[in-house]
Amino acid sequence: MIYKVFYQETKERSPRREKTRALYLEVEAANELEGRIKARRLVEEKTPYNIEFIELLSDKHLEYEKESGAFELTEL
Repeated sequence: MIYKVFYQETKERSPRREKTRALYLEVEAANELEGRIKARRLVEEKTPYNIEFIELLSDKHLEYEKESGAFELTEL
């Protein structure tokens, strides 16, 4: 499963929409909820990021992200 994680680069400042970034993680999980939990845990343990939202990408959404040129899997 591929998840798109929206985040702020630091927990020190209050979040601003203009500064929201995204990364893509591939997570093996039995279901969507387990995948979100694993994705959150990975990002929280390996980065100083402030997570805003985690979204499971559907096949169509994943294809769109790949075509847009912004897609690159992040390894943590």
